[in-house]
Amino acid sequence: MTTVRKLRLNWNRNERLGILNGWLVFLGDGFLSVSVVVAGFAARLGAPNAVIGLLPAIAQGGWMLPQLLVAARVRALPYKLPVYRSAALVRMLTYLAMVVITATLAGSPALCLTLFVLAMLLNALASGISGLPFLEVVSKIVPPKRRAWFFATRNLYGGLLAFGAGLAVRWILASGLSFPLNYALIFLLGTVAYTVGYGIFGRVTEPADPPLPPARLREEIRAIPETLTDRHFRAFLTVRLLLAAASMGDPFYAVYALRDLQYPAATLGAFVMALTGAAPLSNIVWQRVAERKGSRRIIRYASFFAGLAPLLALAVGALHLPAGVYLLVFILSSVALQGFNLGHTNHLLNLAPPEARSRYIGTLNTLVGAALFAPVFGGLLADAAGYRAVFVLSAVLFAAAWWQCGKLRRDA
Repeated sequence: MTTVRKLRLNWNRNERLGILNGWLVFLGDGFLSVSVVVAGFAARLGAPNAVIGLLPAIAQGGWMLPQLLVAARVRALPYKLPVYRSAALVRMLTYLAMVVITATLAGSPALCLTLFVLAMLLNALASGISGLPFLEVVSKIVPPKRRAWFFATRNLYGGLLAFGAGLAVRWILASGLSFPLNYALIFLLGTVAYTVGYGIFGRVTEPADPPLPPARLREEIRAIPETLTDRHFRAFLTVRLLLAAASMGDPFYAVYALRDLQYPAATLGAFVMALTGAAPLSNIVWQRVAERKGSRRIIRYASFFAGLAPLLALAVGALHLPAGVYLLVFILSSVALQGFNLGHTNHLLNLAPPEARSRYIGTLNTLVGAALFAPVFGGLLADAAGYRAVFVLSAVLFAAAWWQCGKLRRDA
């Protein structure tokens, strides 16, 4: 009996659907990588650095900001999945809008970029609405002892699919397909992957929650100081805020390569391959770290790798190192990102009391979501002082986050 078959026998139906959803979402992320593909598209349209920095800020901050409101609304619902399905429908429509905007309006760069960013914003807000119900459902269908395995399995094979997306991106951008149809095709492939993935997770059989009294947004906001009295939560929040601020350099690795280092556009596909190719192997390691050392150690190690990425980008530019070396920037970022994805989710779910899980998730994500607009500041700094200043500040903030990880709860 093969290893894959043995694994399959150990999955229940809900876990299978959740893992398949993750694989397809990773595939979509490969085609619609905000820090590489979308940033490259915006650079091709002539977008200023502040706008390029706004793209990942919208994608990540927009995902987190609505969650305190969502927490207030979904807390009393016995079933969270209908909220997820509704938000997923909005996301699918906005992805289709991005494809149409790209294919038809690139001849008017300012209009194209404006409408594209608005579609991204609506998509991110819908993502934020679906994010908390997603975590709530996962926490109900996956026992605590299997969560590290669940997310690592999603990430492992999803990373392989995303690597294939990178190959496709490289081939499409190097082909004879003209701009903007090349980007429209890439975005369309990502849209298909996302749509199927959302549909699969929508088929999960969700257990009902015990009835809870309905909550209001005002009550959730008033409860924030009470949530912050948990010193372990405060320590985790501080780490997340530092990491969010340190991410200001992420969208500029690809743009720096295109604009300052003069790499060809097809190199974006190689960047996606580096990001996604490193994910499967790093997930195997991160899963073992999670099982043996816990989420605190994962977050600390990931902060170290993330801090090396901007330093290496600086070294490649200053020392005129070969282009192949620059791929290590994306490999380091990918290794760190996989660690953060696994460590952050596990740490939060293990930290939050079951009766206050929605409040903890909503409070953390809302507060961190505001800090994720740091790349906009990074864009302004890049315009004023160059990309190197952004990378230096990013490295310093990652070092501060690494130091703060020493205060995280060890058994979470």
